[in-house]
Amino acid sequence: MSFKRVVITGMGVVSPFGNGVSVLMQGIEQGRSAVQRMEDWDRYIGLQSLVGAPAEVKDEKRIPRQKRRSMGRMSIFAAQAAEEALVDAGITLAQEDRWRIGCIIGSTMGSAKSINDAFEIILPNKDLGQLNSTMFFQCMSHTAAVNVAQYLGLNGSIMAPAAACASALHAIGIGYDLIRLGRQDVLLCGGAEELHPTVTGSFDILFATSAKYNATPQDTPRPFDKDRDGLVCGEGSGILVLEEYEHARKRNAVIHAEVLGFNTTANGFHVSQSNKESMVACMKQAMNDAGVNPGDIDYINAHATATIQGDQEEAEAIRDIFGTSVPVSSLKGYIGHTLGASGAIELAASLTMMKQNVIYPTKNLKTVSPDCEGIQHVLQPISKKISTVLKNGFAFGGINAALVCKKF
Repeated sequence: MSFKRVVITGMGVVSPFGNGVSVLMQGIEQGRSAVQRMEDWDRYIGLQSLVGAPAEVKDEKRIPRQKRRSMGRMSIFAAQAAEEALVDAGITLAQEDRWRIGCIIGSTMGSAKSINDAFEIILPNKDLGQLNSTMFFQCMSHTAAVNVAQYLGLNGSIMAPAAACASALHAIGIGYDLIRLGRQDVLLCGGAEELHPTVTGSFDILFATSAKYNATPQDTPRPFDKDRDGLVCGEGSGILVLEEYEHARKRNAVIHAEVLGFNTTANGFHVSQSNKESMVACMKQAMNDAGVNPGDIDYINAHATATIQGDQEEAEAIRDIFGTSVPVSSLKGYIGHTLGASGAIELAASLTMMKQNVIYPTKNLKTVSPDCEGIQHVLQPISKKISTVLKNGFAFGGINAALVCKKF
């Protein structure tokens, strides 16, 4: 069986820097941090990490109220990122076969604020009658995918992978498979996430959050650094338009990159601890699927969230395959860890770097930790011809994902 080629023709982002891919890249290029101490989080007893990277809900009233009523913050972010991606791709939905275009948008959960609000309403008197009719649609785990599909009027495949921090890469990987198998022509793929103290608290309980920098929030997170102490949660959405190559060619679309390979593995070892062996297998199998060798990779966008074990295991996995031959950087120091959206937001940034032939450094990496040595850390911007990118996404639950894209 011959597979169809899959290309990326559109990108849309809502990030802690603001709305738009260009706004995201401007923040990264300027070396800014979107991390801040979160107002009122200190009222949550036991919450150690009081920092986050929030995104602003802007121009949400452009979405008709009838559609917006079922959207929490994350669905608004996803709808806005999807709109930008479609404009970037030059796709007019009315001209498409509506059964051949859909969306796959992942997240760790439904709208965190809406879930929290629902329980605060229900629990005092155990009165379900106090809930409004649209709150369920904000809380459900597939809220972003469903709301984007309803807002845009999509009729094709609608899916919502929930794989924590690997969700967006899973969405792109599933979209890649559906298109290369000929089941869809166009898919909006990516992820969305929402910042809330209960989200940070879930990582706090696992001792995975940054808690030493509450007074100096822009000094954290610190991927691969000797003084790293955990992740910082962020929010937003990243959506990419995946398209069958001949479909894109016929409409003379501008192509950002071709998706060459994808793979996902599980470590089967521990529910919260990362595992080098399964990361190595994931990256190798993704490259094998792509038909490339380690020497063909020009840049690795690391998952690297600044957790102690996660960064160590990823650095060791990269070292075992690539040694010091390939530049590696993480973008978490700029925008925090946007969790279910991170794979798509960071892929959009990586593809933009590929287009510009520049690699931006890992922010807050001042001194490489001894347990993260042996790979080519990017400490200053590098001008380099980039043809092939490897994007990693490694999630709690032992879920790994890796994607290979090539400049078209």
